[in-house]
Amino acid sequence: MSNTLSLAAHTPKRNHLLAALPEASLQALLPFLESVPLPLGMVVYESGGTQGYVYFPTSSIVSLLYVLADGASAEIAVTGNEGLVGIALFMGGETTPSRAVVQSAGEGYRLRAGVLKKEFERGGELQHLLLRYTQALITQMTQTAVCNRHHAVDQQLCRWLLLSLDRLPGSELVMTQELIANMLGVRREGVTEAAGKLQSEGLIHYSRGHISVLDRRRLEARVCECYAVVKKEYDRLLPERATLSARASS
Repeated sequence: MSNTLSLAAHTPKRNHLLAALPEASLQALLPFLESVPLPLGMVVYESGGTQGYVYFPTSSIVSLLYVLADGASAEIAVTGNEGLVGIALFMGGETTPSRAVVQSAGEGYRLRAGVLKKEFERGGELQHLLLRYTQALITQMTQTAVCNRHHAVDQQLCRWLLLSLDRLPGSELVMTQELIANMLGVRREGVTEAAGKLQSEGLIHYSRGHISVLDRRRLEARVCECYAVVKKEYDRLLPERATLSARASS
C-alpha cells in the first residue's frame, strides 16, 4: 500500500509522533530535523544538564534512569519510536534529575531546543500531541515505580522485555544481564535467575547478551498487570501510534 510506512527507509515518519503530525506541521519541522546515530551507551543528556535538543528515536531505545549519589541506578521509563526524549524542554523545566542513555542502538532524529519551543508555543496539533505523549510517559513512570515495589523480578523482566519490543521492529534485544540489572535496579543474580526461569519455560532464548522472544503470547500471559496498564494508556492517548504499529507489523 502506498500509505504504508516503509520500515527499510530511514525517514522521520518511522517515529510515530512525527508520523502522526498533520503534513503541514511535519513539513515545517523537516528542515530542522537532523538524522543522528544513537549508539549503545550514548548519554543523550545528564541529570541536571542543559538539554540542547530533543530526540525522536526511530530504530533505537533510550532509557530514562534515576542515578543515586552512590552510583546505583534504576530505569524509570523507556522511550523508542513511539515518542521523544527531552520533555523538560517544552514543559518549562529546562533540566531534569533523570539521565537518558541509549539501551538499544539504532538511529533517530534530533531537533534544536529553540525550534521545538517555538513550534510548541504556536499551539495546534504538535502541542496537543506532545502533551498527550507526556501524560502517557508519566503513566509509564508511575507504573514502573509500582511494579518495582510490588512485583517479582521475573515479572519485571517480562514487562521490560515487552515494553522494549513494542519499540523495536524485531523480536530480539541485545542487552547484558548486568545492564538489565542496572535498568531494573536489582542484583545481577536476580536477573540471571529470572531470565533462566523464562528460558526454561520456552518464552525466551538468552545467549551472550542476545535475548530472543520465542513466544510473545505466553510472555504477555506471564507478565504482571503493569504492562497492560501502560500499553492501554499509550494507545488511548496516542491512537495514531497504535495504528502505525499495526501497519508496521502487517
